[in-house]
Parts: sequence; C-alpha cells; structure tokens
Amino acid sequence: MIVVLKQNPNQTQLDSLIAWLEEKQISVNKSVGTSHTILGLVGDTAAIDPDLISALEIVEDVKRVQEPYKHANKKFHPEPTVIRVRDTQIGGGTLTLMAGPCSVESEEQIVGIAKQVKASGATVLRGGAFKPRTSPYSFQGMGLEGLELLKIAREETGLPIVTEIMDIEHLPAFKDVDIIQVGARNMQNFSLLKELGHQEKPVLLKRGLSATYEEWLMSAEYIMSGGNHNVILCERGIRTFETYTRNILDIGAVTVLRHLTHLPVIVDPSHACGKAWMVPKIAPAAVAAGADGLIIEVHNDPEHAVCDGPQSIRPEAFDALAKKLHGLHRYMQEE
Repeated sequence: MIVVLKQNPNQTQLDSLIAWLEEKQISVNKSVGTSHTILGLVGDTAAIDPDLISALEIVEDVKRVQEPYKHANKKFHPEPTVIRVRDTQIGGGTLTLMAGPCSVESEEQIVGIAKQVKASGATVLRGGAFKPRTSPYSFQGMGLEGLELLKIAREETGLPIVTEIMDIEHLPAFKDVDIIQVGARNMQNFSLLKELGHQEKPVLLKRGLSATYEEWLMSAEYIMSGGNHNVILCERGIRTFETYTRNILDIGAVTVLRHLTHLPVIVDPSHACGKAWMVPKIAPAAVAAGADGLIIEVHNDPEHAVCDGPQSIRPEAFDALAKKLHGLHRYMQEE
C-alpha cells in the first residue's frame, strides 16, 4: 500500500500515523520527493482500511500495490536511487563504467589493467577472485589471494572494486570489497541474499540465466527486506534457443526496469554476447536504452587469459569505446 501525503504535512500528525501503522506490524518506508512525500507500507496491509487513512488531513491519496516486490518498487520510491561508492556515483543520471579482467591472474596484470581502464574513464574496477564455472575442471579463480591483489590495484589507482561472492562463508573476506557482486547462478541463492541484506555494502545483482523481471526484482527484495537498499541490477543476457552467442542481451530489460524500479540498472555486454568483437557494437544500445552504466571485461592479453578471453576487449578498444559511450550519454541527456 502507498500513502501519498500532501505537501508540507503536519509532523505531529505524520508521526502519529506512522506510530499507528507500526503498532499494526506494518513497516513504513518514507520517501521524500520534490513535490510529495510517500509512505510505502510493507507487511500484511489487508486489514488496513484505505478509506480511514484517506480521511486524514495530511493524506492526499492511498493506493494498493499488487506487485509482490515492495522495497524495489518505483511506486514506493519515485525518485531514482543513487549509490555512492568512494568517489563514484551509480545512478541519478550518471554513466558509470566498470571495467577489468574476468579473473585476477597476477599483481602485474590487475594493476596494469586497472591503470589503463582508469585512464580511459572507468570509475570502478571489476575482477574475479572466486569464479563460478560450469566445469569443475576449469580455473576457479585465485580466491583470497585474488582479493588481496584487487586491493593492491585499488591502492594504486583509487578505483573502488567489484568482485563476485560465491558463498556465505566468504562474506567476512569481503569486508574491504566496495561492491559485492552476486552472479547469475546465485541470483536465487536466498540464504546468501538474506545475509547480504544484513549489511550496508552495495550489491550488484546479476540476472539469472532464465529469470523473469519479477523473479529478478524479488531477489533484490530479499536483500532490501533485510535493510540493505544499496542494490544495483545488472542485465547480462539470458539463455534462449540461439547458440551463436553465449547469451542473448535483453536490451528491453533496461527500459522495463527503469519503469518498474528505482534501482540503478547496468548492462554487461561481455557476458551477453561472449564475443569481443560484438561488445563495442552492442554496448551503445545499453546507453541509448537508458542504462546507468556498463560492466565490461578488459584484458591486456585476451588470447592467453585464463578465463573468458574470447569476450574480453583490449585496453585500447575499451578506450575508444568509453569515449563513444560518454559522448552518446551526453547526447541522450540533452534529448
């Protein structure tokens, strides 16, 4: 249920309304916009009489919400959520570029790439320390050592780091990670999502291989219901009958999510297509659709990368692409 308040509501009456609702075990999320204040009511609101609330002097309108996701719902929070990580802003009209290798391989590799992508305009360094792989015989990542190398790259460049968590047991090791990534395979690992909801660190939530928009948003809801509203949604392609590309980028997801939720939405063109030559071709589509950012795999020697070399672009290609994306973003902002 949503309660839209009149402008400049009486604070005493507002406090009284919130206290009454909380007595009925209703969680109240207050969102202050430019023209209205909205109260999002989360819980069993079936017994709440909307006419009773509508009759209050400070209330302009009351609406019932049918969607099962409440915290992530744009109706509850009309203003876009802006997530700040160190000196970087994600959402709110900016274009955030996250770039780096699929896997951390060595200090020289990760620091070198970090310096190159920063010089090209990336403001977040991505890199995998723990790697979920389809085959148990494939490279699984450097683990804790990889996390330490990411921190060294952060010290060298100042770039905040985003890396994927695989298991709840690893959470203490991620205390110094700036953004925790939940991969597609873990999108519905509800135990993990609940734990991530109990801390304030931003979470980049990738869409599952065959997840619907509602399933994806409900996964975000698991995190947000625990108190952590710093969630970033990442479209990374879905599985269809087509086999030429690794996945199929659902570019329409950006537009749909911007309509349904206030959370920032970014796109991963590298995993979506699985082919390096396609990344510069489809990345601009994400910006044109209104994405808040992109996460792109960049490797200085993709032919010898231990993981996902075929979908990684070289630093010089990223430099050219970043210029194009920022130019397109400026143009779209002027429209």
